[in-house]
Amino acid sequence: MVVDMAAFTPWSALAGGALIGLAAGLFVVANGRIAGISGLLGSLLQRTGEGRGEKLSFLLGIIAAPLLWRAFSAMPTVHFSTAPWLLMVAGLLVGVGTRYGSGCTSGHGVCGLSRLSPRSAVATLCFMAAGFATVFVVRHLYPGA
Repeated sequence: MVVDMAAFTPWSALAGGALIGLAAGLFVVANGRIAGISGLLGSLLQRTGEGRGEKLSFLLGIIAAPLLWRAFSAMPTVHFSTAPWLLMVAGLLVGVGTRYGSGCTSGHGVCGLSRLSPRSAVATLCFMAAGFATVFVVRHLYPGA
């Protein structure tokens, strides 16, 4: 992935982070549940459950927000040098890992850490270490990378 550093905008990144925190906090207050994206998506795929409208609205907001931002502001150009199928396999592996880890990166990393959850701290350290190791292997040890 190549990112144009001239498009680095720390103020919009700060605003985005604040909005993520605000949305996660409002979701907890309104629903009494953590705003873990994988958990929300998984519960929407089940046939039964309460609060489906709120969950769907939250997930649609995650998709709509960058589209709205793009309508009013320039987005940096991002080019992926990885094959699309490899990105899809990586996404699938992350999804499987979230099920085994009883939570996802957003649930543990954003919501759990803000609540000072030791379990979320361990989970976040584990998935960050796995990500670092994966990047190291792909960039430095994988032939043809």
